[in-house]
Amino acid sequence: MRLSNRNRIPVFSFIYSLVGIIFILGVIAYILEINKFDIFGNKVWILLAIPLMLFLLLYFIGRPVFEYDSDGETLNFRNSHILYLLTKKNAKDEFPKYKLLKFNIVNVLFFKRLYVYISSKKSHVIILNYDVTFLSKKQLKDLKFSLNKVVKINKEVRNEDNTVSD
Repeated sequence: MRLSNRNRIPVFSFIYSLVGIIFILGVIAYILEINKFDIFGNKVWILLAIPLMLFLLLYFIGRPVFEYDSDGETLNFRNSHILYLLTKKNAKDEFPKYKLLKFNIVNVLFFKRLYVYISSKKSHVIILNYDVTFLSKKQLKDLKFSLNKVVKINKEVRNEDNTVSD
């Protein structure tokens, strides 16, 4: 199954551009307020604080572009940002389906995170983190269904291996 929200990149670009323009207008208003006008008085910091909070909210919400592919023998996850300034956290992971142990979707206020637990060669558990905040409810439901299917198959295979070795 393939899942992607790449078709909504223009919407994300518009939102980030709008917040950037609001920030620039806030800086210009701040400079004008200090030098020319004196409307806000001691509350002039609001002109910078509100646009900065909007930008920080978008930054902490996470990477808006999420792609998932479970076709074949591997699971592919890609989570990326549309701004080049924030691309250092892009995630691209590919691993065999049999390594998937479980997954968890955490929903906190505005944020949704997908935690994927996979087994490593040294029988450690590796936790991978992806931002799924910008997925629609249907896409999130499809993602859960696909991952549940893989986890269920993996548990059945592990149970069969344990019964055969006994």
